[in-house]
Amino acid sequence: MKPIQLISPVDGSVWLERTPLDRDAAFAAAARAKAAQKAWAARPLAERIALVKAGVAKLLEGKDELVAELAWQMGRPTRFGGEWGPLNARVDYMSEIAEKTLAPEVVEDGATFTRYLAREPVGVIFIIAPWNYPFITTINTLAPGLIAGNTVMLKHSSQTLKVGERLAEAFHAAGVPEDVFQNVVLDHPTTEALIAARSFGFVNFTGSVGGGAAIEKAAAGTFTATGLELGGKDPGYVRADADLDAAVDSLMDGAMYNAGQCCCGIERVYVHESLYDAFVEKAVKWVNGLKLGNPFDPESTLGPMANKRFAAVVRGQIAEAIAAGAKPLIDPAHFPADDGGAYLAPQVLVNVDHSMRVMMEESFGPVVGIMKVSGDAEAIKLMNDSPYGLTASIWTADAQAAAEIGAQIETGTIFMNRCDYLDPALCWTGCKDTGRGGSLSYLGFHSVTRPKSYHLKKVTK
Repeated sequence: MKPIQLISPVDGSVWLERTPLDRDAAFAAAARAKAAQKAWAARPLAERIALVKAGVAKLLEGKDELVAELAWQMGRPTRFGGEWGPLNARVDYMSEIAEKTLAPEVVEDGATFTRYLAREPVGVIFIIAPWNYPFITTINTLAPGLIAGNTVMLKHSSQTLKVGERLAEAFHAAGVPEDVFQNVVLDHPTTEALIAARSFGFVNFTGSVGGGAAIEKAAAGTFTATGLELGGKDPGYVRADADLDAAVDSLMDGAMYNAGQCCCGIERVYVHESLYDAFVEKAVKWVNGLKLGNPFDPESTLGPMANKRFAAVVRGQIAEAIAAGAKPLIDPAHFPADDGGAYLAPQVLVNVDHSMRVMMEESFGPVVGIMKVSGDAEAIKLMNDSPYGLTASIWTADAQAAAEIGAQIETGTIFMNRCDYLDPALCWTGCKDTGRGGSLSYLGFHSVTRPKSYHLKKVTK
């Protein structure tokens, strides 16, 4: 098998190399996961919860080293630390609601009949995790999956191979059996073969639309449940009554944080005409305050993109937009660390429209287009003019208006006066090319379990 190389965006070096499992070894791993599942599910719920929490605690014992490893693997500046706050919040919430959510729902318990609905684990869960938030995107399914009594196989992105290893090491050290949670390195053909062979009860994939389509194709005819979080082109809308400074600060952070490599990052902004000029002026000032540089430099607020290939896509979108009449407002010379490779200067574009790829296709980089709108109707039309639907952010002083506008937007989550955030008590979901299914909240447990009905008629003499 050809080794998989992890190329660090920091300096272009081969930071890690791993050989994927061959077909026989991969199928053997899936068989071990299946064999281990019944015993794991038979453990008391409280014990499974405790072991998951212990695994997270063990992981965080080495959090400083993990932050440095993240910088090497995907370029996030070390000044921002790790993903530990959101990770702990998600594990804590899913642990808190587990007993109630997984408890049987009794319909009748009488002299003649006992009838109830139970939640049963799906068996083996397969997580195909992304590189952009490699710990928390994994934990979204890993924690409820294990808590609900499933075993888990994790295939992490080739860009963050070490993250999968760290998670497995920590959970095994905490007492989770090795066959209950396995980290595996697989190539695409073997991955597809495992899915096609119905090796899993649920497949969770976070990544590109093309990747999601490949998962669905591999699963065709197997009736395997899939959870697919795919592309996004999340909009922000600034109404006339918005707090301008708060909108600029949050929306620009939502567009630029993590070098724009956020599933729910802001990629397009629509501003009411009365605030447009002031918003643009403040947005340019905000972005010019960033410092692009080596992620280990404590002054760097913007690191390299995870791979020079990703940066090339964004450069191409920007260049095409400018050629079509868009106006760039950020001088790349202000960001001398831009090397034409993974290090990419941020950009704010105006005079943009929906004929441009930068306003319609996922960028997943530090670029945002800003358009002027006349009011709610135009903003709603433009926000919906997208193949994606993950989140939408509305900036206004009127909560009722935000809810009414939100009801007309084709998206998974509506934010008012915030963006780029995930609340573990709410379902993380999307529509259109953003995919299908949902994680977290009580519905997250429904993704990793199946309903089972019990209709028990009692014998009477």
